[in-house]
Amino acid sequence: MTSNTLATATSPYLLQHADNPVHWQIWRPETLEMARLADKPILLSIGYAACHWCHVMAHESFEDAETAALMNARYVSIKIDREERPDLDSIYMSTLQAMGEQGGWPLTMILTPDGAPIFGGTYFPPEPRWGRPSFRQVLTGVADAWANEREKLLVSGATLMRRVMAHSEPGAPGQLVPGDLDTVAERFIGMVDWDDGGLRGAPKFPNPPIFRFLWGEYARTGRHEAGAAVALMLARMAQGGIYDHLGGGFARYSTDAAWLVPHFEKMLYDNAQILELLAFAHAAEPDLLLDARAAETVGWLVRDMRAKHDPAPDGNMAFAASEDADSEGVEGKFYVWTRHEIMAVLGDDFARFEAHYPCPAAGNWEERIILTRATHPEREDEERDLAALRARLFEVRAQRVRPGWDDKILADWNGLTIAALVRASAVFERPDWLDLAIAAFEAVTALLGRPDGRFDHAYRRGAVSAAGLLDDQAAMLRAMIALYEATGIQTYLDRSERLAASTAVHFGDGTGGLYAAADDARDLPGGMRPRAAMDNAVPAAAGLMAEIYARLYHLTGTPKYRDAAQRLINAHAGERRNLPAYPTFLGAAALLDGATSVVITGDPLDPRFAALHRAALGGFDPAVVVLPVGMSAALPEAHPAYGKGGDAPAAFVCRDNVCGLPVSEPAALREAMIRAPVD
Repeated sequence: MTSNTLATATSPYLLQHADNPVHWQIWRPETLEMARLADKPILLSIGYAACHWCHVMAHESFEDAETAALMNARYVSIKIDREERPDLDSIYMSTLQAMGEQGGWPLTMILTPDGAPIFGGTYFPPEPRWGRPSFRQVLTGVADAWANEREKLLVSGATLMRRVMAHSEPGAPGQLVPGDLDTVAERFIGMVDWDDGGLRGAPKFPNPPIFRFLWGEYARTGRHEAGAAVALMLARMAQGGIYDHLGGGFARYSTDAAWLVPHFEKMLYDNAQILELLAFAHAAEPDLLLDARAAETVGWLVRDMRAKHDPAPDGNMAFAASEDADSEGVEGKFYVWTRHEIMAVLGDDFARFEAHYPCPAAGNWEERIILTRATHPEREDEERDLAALRARLFEVRAQRVRPGWDDKILADWNGLTIAALVRASAVFERPDWLDLAIAAFEAVTALLGRPDGRFDHAYRRGAVSAAGLLDDQAAMLRAMIALYEATGIQTYLDRSERLAASTAVHFGDGTGGLYAAADDARDLPGGMRPRAAMDNAVPAAAGLMAEIYARLYHLTGTPKYRDAAQRLINAHAGERRNLPAYPTFLGAAALLDGATSVVITGDPLDPRFAALHRAALGGFDPAVVVLPVGMSAALPEAHPAYGKGGDAPAAFVCRDNVCGLPVSEPAALREAMIRAPVD
């Protein structure tokens, strides 16, 4: 504990703090034992590489010699990358909220040596301000209490930990009733900002799990407002400052209600989910705007987000985690302009550019310009011209100091990205995106796959740095199933069944529910095994598993998958007042009970088979399950399409265990896939 040990880490966030005068340690059982032997409380700081306020607190406090000396004398200080250890982040964020505090990062907790919480907060300033104590005041106050009132702290810490553990457990099981999905959809629609899109208020987040659920409800019921809410948000975001109009990709959130001023970091998980939503919306109503934003976002993934320093042995590459908001210590500096700078680059073409991208002399944010689009794309020739102008600005911007890049590979975020690329490949007719998805899947499998079929969580610079969580298994299962539906390669389906079985063994609670951490996790405080049921910025892992089980049931006809999905949904359906916190679970329930299965038979090499396959994959309904069985007898006898088909390519649309007549034309198939509105 007499030195900073973060130089041995691989996480870019931890390495950012390797030169701090604080004697930072890495979370592991040995560190907690060190704290016990030293008889010191633990100062736990959790953040991530793209977190602006994490950088601020680091500069103000962790780089300050006086503050570091206080921390080193009276605490064992531990740094955690929340993206590398989301399980620990979840435990302590839940603890902070149980204390009545608002969550956020950096997350600052003070713990007993065994990990029980005794104090918590987020950002603390170096001097008292905004009604908050200084960080040094907090450190001194809690350390004095540890010395003088320890028993009280130990009792309150143990009590709080028990409360958090109890809160994480699901309530009594229940069953969804037909009106539950309608009720939750109505609630979300009532929260929509019908002027600027998204949910009302600021800061404004994309909330992809909520809007994916609404899109599913639009497809299920035909309710216009549900689909319109998604379309409006995508259009406003695609034109707003939250989108990088030069380099592609969406920032994590907007600080205002109009999507103008982003918190400039770009996260892989956000862009994966937004790409999927772009594909769904474009499939329903083709739009040049959605087409362009999808292509530009994938372009950003290929250009800037492939983890080129950690290729798989065969050269395939997975995707990196995030890009930072800051460069040269200034948030957004890389992305913003002045009117004069834009004019200097574009010269005589400036007026043509400004007709589409407003460039006010006074700027639109802190005397700088965040580029936004004022016109809707209508003509392809005009869009090509504007693309050339943007490319000139992009070349100049590329000479600036770039924001930091967190290039660790996370299995769960890659799984979401792979599945989104598969969907977008079909909708936007980009087979190269399917190739990109396959390459990323192979890379994640090579780098993070385990002999027992599970996936570890994080990898960087040749080493796994965190064990696999339920999120990793669920997201990679979604990727595997998407790849099976898109390619018809049986190996993907076989592997998904093996991983689903392994996940049930290692993460199951014995009653149909699932834990977030595996049964062989060894370094969680107090032996806690948190749950992962409520959606946040990403879909909840347990909700994804319910979706996986439902999809496997419709792909295989095997009753055990229906039973597993139903048990998992029921495990959380009893929390009726909290149903809006579970949109992924609700979507899984709709999939389980109302999926449309499209079985494609015939010779896969026949162009007519490929045309039917593309039509099936390119639909707008998330509850369509595609089985490209070809000439094989891959369907079990229990499946309603068993024994159907012949040499000529045909598609069978199946609902409620009944299949319709064979369809041979893509247009007819697209029509047959649309569900009748639910009254």
